[in-house]
Amino acid sequence: MVAALLALAAVRAVADHSANAPAVVGAAVLLLAVYAVGPTLPPVRTSTAAAALWLAAVMAVWAVLLALTPLGVWLAFPLFFVQLHLLPLRWALPAVLVTTLVAVGGFGWHTRTLTVGTVVGPALGAAVAVAVVLGYQALYRESEQRRRLIEELTAARSDLAAAEHAAGVLAERERLAREIHDTLAQGLSSIQLLLRAAERAAPRRPDTAAALGHVQQARQAAVDNLAEARRFVRALSPPDLEAGSLPAALERLCATTARSAGLAVHCQVSGAPVELPTPHEVALLRIAQSALANAVQHARAGRAELTLSYMDTEVALDVVDDGAGFAPDDVPAPGSGAAAGTGFGLAAMRARARALHGTLAVESAPGEGTAVAVTLPYPEPAADGEGPSHAPDSAPHNPDSPPEQATA
Repeated sequence: MVAALLALAAVRAVADHSANAPAVVGAAVLLLAVYAVGPTLPPVRTSTAAAALWLAAVMAVWAVLLALTPLGVWLAFPLFFVQLHLLPLRWALPAVLVTTLVAVGGFGWHTRTLTVGTVVGPALGAAVAVAVVLGYQALYRESEQRRRLIEELTAARSDLAAAEHAAGVLAERERLAREIHDTLAQGLSSIQLLLRAAERAAPRRPDTAAALGHVQQARQAAVDNLAEARRFVRALSPPDLEAGSLPAALERLCATTARSAGLAVHCQVSGAPVELPTPHEVALLRIAQSALANAVQHARAGRAELTLSYMDTEVALDVVDDGAGFAPDDVPAPGSGAAAGTGFGLAAMRARARALHGTLAVESAPGEGTAVAVTLPYPEPAADGEGPSHAPDSAPHNPDSPPEQATA
């Protein structure tokens, strides 16, 4: 637009045989050169001061052209857009106003009169330029806001997918641990116990020495593979239990809850810690997580006490909070009626305790806080003094078996 308007001014001056036609052509060429230099100078795009200096040079040459020919007033319109584009709004608006006054004054000086059209024309051009630029900037801000929102949604979707993937991986690890424990580990334990019973029941005669040797080898292989299966179960336990014992995992859980949710949680351990099977540790950790989550999300508690107690024949976990409380008898079944989507936490905790032959009790009342207590019995110790197994192992009972086999 600038080049076309400058060419038009130069051609009109030459065609009209104006006395100052050479000066008009020279001013037009100089203005075009100065204007063309601007985009090639990086500081003009990055520095407001450099842009202001370049615009001052352009305006000076334009003022000379306007003094030579009234056709120079046409250049005011594209200059409005350049000023609004390069300068901050607090500087651009005064620059547009000055350009408008110069255009009106220059055109009036050439025509020796000041009419309504002389004033309205440049003023209307300035108003249109300001409205177009402000509208464009508003659209650009809205577009940028929408772009950032889309990026945030994309990132949130990626985080959600990653969280769901991690949850799926953890669930699959726990499922595999349970499957290995309930099938391979139990079967190997039963096999080695049955072989041990057969070894004890077999008569000590020379003709049975070879058979007893094979029985001993089979029992040792079963013991080795049982240990390997238990290592698999331990390796597939939740990450919170991989770095240490159950008390340490519960202490980390309390610290994390205090940092993330602002709930003051005090964790204590009573009695001498006993090494528990992985299913017991997982169940107690998950119940503690669920109870603390309920204290934060539903009870809006400010303080909670978590106690892990090792007793003679059982282990107990108590979580007490000072929250809003509720009526346990009024809790609906999970997903029922108007309370759909609620009640799953207590049901899941009860299911975990029941799966390990334990009990879960909930004591609460509106305005009086909540106490969750779970008790799990210790698993029966394995034979040969191997210590507690991962769960009570069992083997098929045969009425004709010797006492050792029946015990197994």
